[in-house]
Amino acid sequence: MWLERSELAVPASNWHMIEKGVASVADVIFLDLEDSVAPEAKASARANVIRAMTELDWGKKPRVFRMNALDTTFFYRDLIEIVEATAGQIDFILLPKVNRPEDVYVVDTLLTQIEASCGSSRPIGLELLIETAEGLINCERIASGSPRVEALIFGPGDYTASLRIPSVSIGTPDEWDAAYPGHRFHYPLHRILVAGRAAGVRVIDGPFADFRDADGFRAACRVARALGYDGKMCIHPAQLEIANEIFSPEAQEIAWAARVVDEYEQATAAGRGSISIANQMVDVASIKMARNTLDAARAAGLID
Repeated sequence: MWLERSELAVPASNWHMIEKGVASVADVIFLDLEDSVAPEAKASARANVIRAMTELDWGKKPRVFRMNALDTTFFYRDLIEIVEATAGQIDFILLPKVNRPEDVYVVDTLLTQIEASCGSSRPIGLELLIETAEGLINCERIASGSPRVEALIFGPGDYTASLRIPSVSIGTPDEWDAAYPGHRFHYPLHRILVAGRAAGVRVIDGPFADFRDADGFRAACRVARALGYDGKMCIHPAQLEIANEIFSPEAQEIAWAARVVDEYEQATAAGRGSISIANQMVDVASIKMARNTLDAARAAGLID
């Protein structure tokens, strides 16, 4: 299970940015062949992806790239050229604009053929972007569409366009947010979260466009963390430390979780099923939440 508090998008056509991204504090970076690369540069940018996968030191980061969508003429060459040239070195691939579980099946089948041809024994994982109306209504089936699926990611930009939602900038509050009595993306955020958790995969929130607005980005991260998301997609290195901070348990959360686990285990050993700590009832549900907190703290390196 990868730690994925921050996921940085890096244009695959820019080698300097690739090197900076791999060396950054992001938990995950992905080399993007889709939105951030002009159509005329997409084919040549594959060479940068291959070079980065085979030459750069990624440390503990997974090796990841985002392919082009299935409705383009680029997607099958993205997979064939890159996976064949980097046999066994890619950890997972981002698949954009997933609309149906059949989309996952197509990519799964093609990857299986390529891996068999290359003699690779380690299946490449998939992270799936839910960013259309059709994708949302199918997200539960999409999440369980293949054993390769490792995460669902909400894509607010294309989702906004798909539903004809008026918006000024991706993920950033504007006059239309003020006009609506609630969080305008609450429904897709919560539905994608439930689909991911039911399938046992990570769930990542989409980007916040104004990378100079640190307070706004922090607030957006807190909304996603409050819902239960694992992390957030970032479009600029300036957002990484904030995302890593918000999606890690705070010191008081860790201390409380450790106390709950310790006292509950003592109570269980003494034959008691539930206890009260600081006037709060602690039962089986409480211990699950506490252990989730401690697992997240360990993954972030905050405790042994």
